[in-house]
Amino acid sequence: MRTYLIRAAGSALLCLLLFALADWWWPLPEPERVRSVLILAQDRTPLRAFADNEGVWRYPVTLAEVSPLYVEALLTYEDRWFYQHPGINPFALVRAGWQWLQGGRVISGGSTLTMQVARILDPHDRTVSGKIRQMFRALQLEWHYSKTDILTFYLNLAPFGGPIEGVQTASFAWLHKPALALSHAEAALLAVLPQAPSRLRPDRSPELAQRYRDKVLRRMATQGVWSQETVADAMVEPVMKLRFQQPMKAPLFAERMKIRAFADKVSRLQTTLDANIQWAVDNVLRTRVNSLPEKASVGVLVLENHTGYVRAYAGSADFHNAERFGHVDMVRAVRSPGSTLKPFLYGMALDDGLLHSASLLSDVPLKLNDYAPQNFFRHFSGAVSVAQALQQSLNVPAVGILPRLTPGVFVARLRHGGVVISFPEHAEPNLSVILGGAGTTLEDLVRGFTALGRGGISVKPRFVADDPLEERRMLSEGAAWIIQEILRAIPPPEGSINAAGVAWKTGTSYGFRDAWAIGVGDYYTVGVWTGRPDGTPLPGSLGVAAAGPILFDVFRALPKQSGMNARRRPANVTQEDICWPLGESAAQTAPEHCHVRQQAWILNGNVPPTLPHFQHYSWSAGLQTYWLNPATGLRVTAACNTSERMARQVAQWPLELQPWLATTLLEKIRLPAFDSSCPPGSAYQGGKQLAVRHLDSSTRLYLPKVAAGQPNNGVTLDLLADGGEGQYFWLVNGEPVGVDTARSGLRHTFTRAGDYELTVFDTAGAVDKVSIRVISRP
Repeated sequence: MRTYLIRAAGSALLCLLLFALADWWWPLPEPERVRSVLILAQDRTPLRAFADNEGVWRYPVTLAEVSPLYVEALLTYEDRWFYQHPGINPFALVRAGWQWLQGGRVISGGSTLTMQVARILDPHDRTVSGKIRQMFRALQLEWHYSKTDILTFYLNLAPFGGPIEGVQTASFAWLHKPALALSHAEAALLAVLPQAPSRLRPDRSPELAQRYRDKVLRRMATQGVWSQETVADAMVEPVMKLRFQQPMKAPLFAERMKIRAFADKVSRLQTTLDANIQWAVDNVLRTRVNSLPEKASVGVLVLENHTGYVRAYAGSADFHNAERFGHVDMVRAVRSPGSTLKPFLYGMALDDGLLHSASLLSDVPLKLNDYAPQNFFRHFSGAVSVAQALQQSLNVPAVGILPRLTPGVFVARLRHGGVVISFPEHAEPNLSVILGGAGTTLEDLVRGFTALGRGGISVKPRFVADDPLEERRMLSEGAAWIIQEILRAIPPPEGSINAAGVAWKTGTSYGFRDAWAIGVGDYYTVGVWTGRPDGTPLPGSLGVAAAGPILFDVFRALPKQSGMNARRRPANVTQEDICWPLGESAAQTAPEHCHVRQQAWILNGNVPPTLPHFQHYSWSAGLQTYWLNPATGLRVTAACNTSERMARQVAQWPLELQPWLATTLLEKIRLPAFDSSCPPGSAYQGGKQLAVRHLDSSTRLYLPKVAAGQPNNGVTLDLLADGGEGQYFWLVNGEPVGVDTARSGLRHTFTRAGDYELTVFDTAGAVDKVSIRVISRP
């Protein structure tokens, strides 16, 4: 007996050594073949699948992601002793051989689930040698992997008809639901399909598939795994003839994530996208797409503020519409941002102590060298506050602020906050950047705007939950809060309701090529772009009218949140009355110098005065000192024949604003006439009211007739004035054209026909205006 045991042990050891040698010499094929890639939403809802080079579709799953009912049906029908045998079931093989000898045909294969996985990994012919090879591979599987691993291989590799592999793919293909949600009847159907995947495809032979399914159900009742009542109910359920459809949610986002999945060598990637929010955004676009102009598209990005998770991503209005360039991802396309950068400019100026929310700005014609910015609607408002300039998206005030930061510093600070600005090759940042004279992406803009809802700190979009939280300081908490409050006061587009308290900003690029709307709520930041992906103009397409309604539709469709803190004003932000034109605190301003009272948000207790003008020929707001004869109340100088005089001050408005001031304000800054004791005809005493000379509304100037190809030299006019005092400042259609220091006249040339308003004002604040017409000769 002892000798027998020794021989048996030796034989077993020899067999084990031979198996180990064969395993080393003839290694098992790698089971983890990445044949296709599946992109999932946060809740594991499939967004889009990508087949391999052979067109095979497989949605990888784990055992926990498959219904236990399917596992029960599979093991009961295919391999009841799966957890007991070593990969080969000798009894099943003997039974299969005996049935073959008796019937002359194969009645049952005798293959275990492990052997079926082995045949999938290493295909072979249905011969004796092939069966031996299959058994060896099955032993190898059991040698290298656990039972759970082997079962998982089967769940992912089993054929289910056509290009479909794996139970998850089959469940979505034939039942349009995840494998975790299978009913008893559905579990039985999927358990039997791999037996004859081509013949039993439900889309081709639903009746045959139902007969085989019922066979599995009866087996489940016979084995006592499921009750007779359960099986009877399941057999009533018909097998539906459903067409195989791949999921197609957020297709351009999924394409982007596919590249990442391939780089990470994973067959499925679970993203931060919220399937319900994505569906809501897609539904908004479905309702809007037919009203879009020809060849127009839309890009939408929804970011969760506190996490940076991308919750919805629509790269185009209709992925399948070639005429709308549906394959072009407009979330990542570099486009002109229009006016969407203005909130950052004013926020940075707040942080630099240059402004408060009611600082006096000039919305008047401006020319800086050869650059003359215009407002979008080609008119000017005169005196405006920071809040008004931002809410009305006025161009001239923004261009006037940018030189205080310098374009290079502004662009660098934007880049630090995550908003990368692109310029043509060899181009440098200039003043046009604030009006959209550069490029950026919807993704970067949304990232930057998250700073308004996150205390001034922007967050990089996170596409996968494992992505690191990358935050950048864009503005201080106080500046971000003030800018958000200003933007929150902008009324929504016509027909929309701002029930969510959204702070939003629009933008329209030059030539109507891009229309933008970016909004910040308490929980989400949403960006919308619309236009033509090929860059051709859409005349009349404004951000407020084209992108704004879509923005508010998206916000209305977002889930309502609760449990998070409401907006709180930072401790370093206070509210205070200030006075124009000086811009200082009303409490520190003499009543006679407070021409207009404004309520302002103040940062860090700093109340900066009205900014000085940066052009040499203009003066800024400030106090002008003059002297009075107390006996007459008239103005005097040192040259006047009076023994007494008293100093007085008047708050002067910036020079460029004076032509836009109301009569009541002009009266406040007009200096008294000179006392009669002053020398007549002196430079200080005009003696007459300021008036334009020789011109009135009937004046007509005629442009010379010019031959084709010859230069147009225009018509020249001498601008002359009488009266007033000091220097004369001349404007044509509100644009400064020069200073007549000697009061001898200023020559100006008109090169275009049209109506022109000539304005002159002096150092005492007197103003006179005349309108003339320039006509082209026939």
